[in-house]
Formats: sequence, structure tokens, C-alpha cells
Amino acid sequence: MNDVLLIALFAFLGAAAAGLLGAGVLRLLRHRSLVVSLSVVAGVAVTAMLAGTLTVAWAMFLSSHDLYVVTTVVAMAALVSLATAVLLGRWVAAHSRELTLATRSFGDGGTFAAPTGQPTAELAELARELAATSAKLDSSRERERALEASRRELVAWISHDLRTPLAGLRAMAEALEDGMAADSGRYLRQIRTEVERMNGMVGDLFELSRIQAGSLTLTPARISLYDLVGDALAGVDPLAREHGVRLIGDRIDEVPVEVDGKEMSRVLGNLLINAIRRTPPDGTVAVAAHRSDGGVVLSVTDGCGGIPEEDLPRVFDTGWRGSHARTPPAGAGLGLAIVRGIVEAHAGRAEVRNVQGGCCFSVTLPAV
Repeated sequence: MNDVLLIALFAFLGAAAAGLLGAGVLRLLRHRSLVVSLSVVAGVAVTAMLAGTLTVAWAMFLSSHDLYVVTTVVAMAALVSLATAVLLGRWVAAHSRELTLATRSFGDGGTFAAPTGQPTAELAELARELAATSAKLDSSRERERALEASRRELVAWISHDLRTPLAGLRAMAEALEDGMAADSGRYLRQIRTEVERMNGMVGDLFELSRIQAGSLTLTPARISLYDLVGDALAGVDPLAREHGVRLIGDRIDEVPVEVDGKEMSRVLGNLLINAIRRTPPDGTVAVAAHRSDGGVVLSVTDGCGGIPEEDLPRVFDTGWRGSHARTPPAGAGLGLAIVRGIVEAHAGRAEVRNVQGGCCFSVTLPAV
């Protein structure tokens, strides 16, 4: 038993010395190719075995012939191990270069195509993660292009919408200044109307800029959804009467919500005004609210006739109008973008879907 322990001790000391030397070599060559690292690892394994064997042989006073035989066997094992390590390293390195080239392509704006036949599970997993990242980047680029297009479109629309009333205001101001206005009161009322419209557009732009900059400050308070909807319906009732649209709000559950009352009133107001303007005379705009598994759902259903399926993903984009109408009721295309921004600031979500005869805008808020 003592002899076995002594042999194990000598073998361990020889292998440990070789292992420490190999660790130092690996540290010096840690920035080199994988082929070099695998060769060092194989060399360390064989050297550790050789060092342990030679140490035991020396302690056991083996004959020269026996020591030569042991050394020859270990040398052959070293050659095979090094050859295997070099082949494996070159194989893995080649596939790594293919993966690098494929990664460079989607980093430059292309699409990542994973090379086939990855030699290791780790490289295969890395390829799958890169493919998933490429898909996310493609989606992000597409979203960015759509946002940039909507921004350019918005700037063009805002410029047009501001230029038209400014030209009218200038003409009316010149007419009043020159004393050419036959009905100065009508001119003044028209000037006030145009100023209020431009003030609303500027206010929407300011609100949207706060939302997109992340500087929208909320003051949440516990309020009843029934009261919130009731106030919003009362605020838009004159507009509904003017357009001949009937408002229905008899399906409102009295559930509490933790929201900023002022901002959520703006959300409801924008949704209701949009619905009233898009609903033909004698049509109906219905408001409903109920508790669901996902939170509290508030919906506004109009009679606009529906939105084309290809436009549904763009409804809440900045500048989207749903038509190219240049009449004032078309607005600047900011109302629904503001709705989504405020709702998301409340950790909720805004959605739209087509229903029979119109569409339904729904807002989901966290339940209290």
C-alpha cells in the first residue's frame, strides 16, 4: 500500500510540474490561434503523462531498455495527440472564420446566413443567437426606416398645414389693416379660429416631443374609470351633436385605475374625437370598459367603415392620417401617436382592430 501511495505521489509531482509549465505557456499564447491552444493542451497532457512516468521510472530504478520502451510509447502517443489537436483546431478555426465572415455581412447592413455544419455545440448555439439577432436588427432597421419616412411625411404635412392658415391670417390682417374688410367681425372670428387650430397643432407637437424624449411626467392617482369616461363623453358631446353622431357609454364597469387623470383624459378625448370625425352622420360611437385577465380594457368603437388591413400596423405611427385629405379635420396625424405614447407611459398598450362597420380602438391598463 505504501508503494502505491509513493508511486502516486511521484506521478502527481511530475504531472503537476508539466501542468504548471503548460499553464504558463497557455497564458503566454492566450491571444494566438485556437490551433496553437489545442496543440499546447495536447502537449501538456502527453508531457504530464511522460513526466509522471519518468519520475516513477526513475524512483523504481527501471532498466535503460524499459525506460526507452516507455519513452517511445509516450512519444508515439504525443505525435498522435498533437496531430489530432491540430486537425481539430484547424477544423474549428475554419468554421469560426466562416462564422466571422457571415457575421460581418449582417453587421454591414445585410442579413445573417448561418454557415451549415458547425463543428461544436457552442458554435452552433452562437450561430443561432446571431441569426436571431440578425432578425431583430432587420426588424429594427425596417422600423427605423418607417419612422424616418413618417417623420419626413409629418414635417411636410405640418409645413403645409401651418403655411395655409398663416397665408390666410396674413391676407386677413392686411385686409383689416388697409380697411378693405367689409365685415371685420367675421375676419376676427376667422383669425381666432385659425389661431386656435394652430395652437392645437403646436400643443400636439410639444406633447409628442415630450413623449418621445421620455420626459413625460405622470402624476398617478386612483380614480374610477366610470368617472373618467363620463367626463370624456361630456367633453365631446357638442362635437358629436355637430356631426350628428350618437354617443353610447352604457357598458362601463365601475373599476378603479391608477392613472394620471389629465393625460388619460387626453387619451380618451383623442380617441373619441377621432371616432366622431370618422363616423358618418347618424352613426354611433360606443365606449366600453371592463376588467379582464390582462388588466382593465377601455375600448372606443366607431362607424368609419374599417381600416385597410395593410394600414393597421401604421395606425399609431407619427403622422399617419388614414387618408391624404388636406382638410382641417384630417389633423396633423399626431393624435393616435400621442395616445400610444401616453398609454405606454402607464405601462399599458394601445391596439386597433376592424369590426363590423368600423374599427375598435382598445386601451389596456394595469389593474389596481
